[in-house]
Formats: sequence, structure tokens, C-alpha cells
Amino acid sequence: MDKKPRKNNANEGTEKKTAKLEKLLRFMASAMLKKYRPRIIAVTGSVGKTSAKEAIFAVISSHYRVRKSEKNYNNEIGVPLTIIGSESGEHSIFLWAGIFLRWIFKLIFPVSYPEILILELAADQPGDLKYLTDFVPPDISVITEISASHLEQFKHIEAIFREKVVPAKALSEKGLVILNIDNPYLLKLKDNPHQFGVVARIFSFGFGENADARAMDVFLNQHDDLPAAETQFITSSLSGLSFKLNYEGTTMPLRLNNILAKHNIYAALTGVSVGIELGLNLVEIGKSLENFSLPSGRMNLIRGIKNTSIIDDSYNSSLASAEGALEVLREIKQGRKIVVFGDMLELGESTENEHRMLAKKFLEIGGDVFLTVGRRMLFAVDELKKHKFSGEIYAFRNPMEAGKKLQEILHAGDVVLVKGSQGMRMEKVVEEVMAEPERAEALLCRQNTQWKATPWREV
Repeated sequence: MDKKPRKNNANEGTEKKTAKLEKLLRFMASAMLKKYRPRIIAVTGSVGKTSAKEAIFAVISSHYRVRKSEKNYNNEIGVPLTIIGSESGEHSIFLWAGIFLRWIFKLIFPVSYPEILILELAADQPGDLKYLTDFVPPDISVITEISASHLEQFKHIEAIFREKVVPAKALSEKGLVILNIDNPYLLKLKDNPHQFGVVARIFSFGFGENADARAMDVFLNQHDDLPAAETQFITSSLSGLSFKLNYEGTTMPLRLNNILAKHNIYAALTGVSVGIELGLNLVEIGKSLENFSLPSGRMNLIRGIKNTSIIDDSYNSSLASAEGALEVLREIKQGRKIVVFGDMLELGESTENEHRMLAKKFLEIGGDVFLTVGRRMLFAVDELKKHKFSGEIYAFRNPMEAGKKLQEILHAGDVVLVKGSQGMRMEKVVEEVMAEPERAEALLCRQNTQWKATPWREV
């Protein structure tokens, strides 16, 4: 397949240049793979790709030379750049020339190339993953989740499933598919792989009793019985999740000191699954995950102003991940439960229904204050009013206004969950109320020069 379907672009000249660049990068990446022959772990799914990639890296990086996708290098330009080992030249012909020259050097002279590449593969439209796997054939394919994201391009969830299964179909019989058995679509794939064109071995993970790598007895480590003086910040009373890992009849305790959300255990389980496939000891795998942290903006615990705590989940949002984040709030036993939710984007015809469902989930977990950013979240506000929610409700058009209001209403001991789709720029809310704004670059997502210089725009 030489060419994937092109995306609509008003600027025909830019589109042609991009197509030429993609073709060149594809050739360069293919040559690099042919020379060094690394094992390739492809990670895809509707949500959880980046967290899974980071967990896999945490498990295997001390045993192999490993390179993983960085930033958002998960598309037809970013994936080849990861393989080549370069950052984008952006709009500079000189930077691109430098990338080309370094590629020539690596082809002519042997270098210490990674033994394993962990590549995150994204799909914005049908055909994206076929294009990528045609020149990046995986040895292991990880599928994290199938859910209603990018529905505006795929129209229905079955089309998303068919797209996400493409890297699994690209495997030979010697390959391995690692999938989340708790997802009904992926359970169907496990039960009938040949029906979907998959001939590789299958290894499953999840909380279900039929999972090959199973998480059980999950609990949040929190010291809610400590004296008030010792629980000034939630960071003193929360210390991550613990669970029991069951594999082939062996059960061992595993602790994730920096993970708060039960659904993020799925990321850890992908690391466990890859480690098992590569022959690593379970104790070693567990040790490597103890201090595993999620990427910025993914359920990270940050100290807030006025002795408050912020759960920063501002990188992106979907109904499934937002409901999972709310489950974390349900488990916390101190302070008011405050949410600041930005619009969930790219939901197509499901937009109204899913925002209303999120409001119902907020009511179910016993939330106290509901702040929103964006016009789509007004469906959630309406749903709360329909149910005669007695707590505080605030609605704003942009994250800057929401951040200022949040700063005003915070009380000591409050726990704040901040979440929204990328285009809502919810990290701006977190920056407004974090206790150490000078650490924003290290702690928050979208802090590079380009993102910081991009003004917020209503979407």
C-alpha cells in the first residue's frame, strides 16, 4: 500500500508537500528497520495508548536497549521519525536536511540502535493503521481499549474496532496480540481471532477471571485515620494503588505508588504482559512498576493552593476515562469533591447523550461542586439541574475564567479533578490553582513553546 487516503486540506500545495514528506520518511524508516531489525511493539487503542507505552518501557528498559515514541509521534510523520531517531524539522529545510544526513550516517556506519521499539499508533480516520503497519510490521500488538472516540470520522464504534484490530492482523503466527479482555469488542477478538483475520497468539489482561494476567483485590492506600496535622495535604494521606496479580495460578502483591485510578492498572498490566512474553521474572516486573508514573496530565496528583489537592487528568477526555476518574473521587474520604470538566470532543451524534451520562456519574459518586468549560458541557449542567443537584454549579466558556473561579471557591482539604479534551486546554485551569506554578513545565501537559504560544480558541 503506497498511499493511504488523503485528508481534506484547503491548501493543496501544503498537502502535496506533506505527502512527499510522508513518502520520504516512510522510505527512510523502512531502510532503518531493514538494517537494524529491531523487535517492534505496536500500541494502539481508543484510549490508554500513551500510558501503556510508558508502562511497557518501565518494565523492559532495564533489560533491553529500548526506544519509545515521544510527544505525539504516533502518526504517519511521527512514527517514522521515532524509528529514525530524530525530532521533527518543523518548517525548517535546514533541520530536515540535518535529519536526512544523520539518517545516511546511521545507514552507512553501525550505531547502537535499539533492540526494541515501542511505537504508539494513532488512527484519526479509516486506513491510518493499514498505512503504518504496511511498512512498520509489529512483532507484538497491544490493543488497550475500544470506545467511542473519533466517531465523527468513523461514524460507529464497530468501524473503530475494525481499524484498531489492523496491527493485530499484521502479525504472523509467531507474533503476539496483547489485549484488554474486559472490553467486549476485544473479548470477541480473543474468542474468535480468525473471524477477524488474526492468526497470531493472544495474551489477555484485565480484571476478569479469564484474563491471562489478572488484577484482583484493588485498594487505594490512604491513611484517613491520621491526625489532621499529618494530613494537611492529600499527598500525605494517599500513596497509590495496590492489587494482587494472578498469572498461571501464581499470585503476588503489586504496588503502584503513583497511580490513583483503577483504570490505570490496565497500563501496568500491559507492561506485565510484555514482560512475561519477553521472559522476565514476575518479581522483577512488579519492582519495575512500583514507581511507574503516568505521563503529564494523566491522573497525576498535584499539590494545590489553600492546602488543596488536584488530580490533574487534563491531557484528554472520553466518557470512559472521565467515569474512571470519577471513581477515584468516590474512593477519597476527605474534603469536598470538586470537578472541573471541559467538553469531550469528537463524539458526533453521541455528544449530548455522553455529556449527560457524565453528569449522572458525577451524581452517583456524590460530588459536591461542578465547574464546566465549553458549550457541550452545558448538556451536563442541564442534566444536573433536571436531577435537582443541590451543590454548586458554575459554567464558563474558557479555561482561564474557570481557573479564576476555582481559585476563589477553594477551601482547605478540597480535592479537585480537572479533565477535558485536548482542545479545551484544561491544563490552564490546573496552572491557575497549583501550589507551585513555577513547576508547571515539569508537571503539566502542553508546556512546550509551541503549545504555550498558541492562544486558547473556542472549539
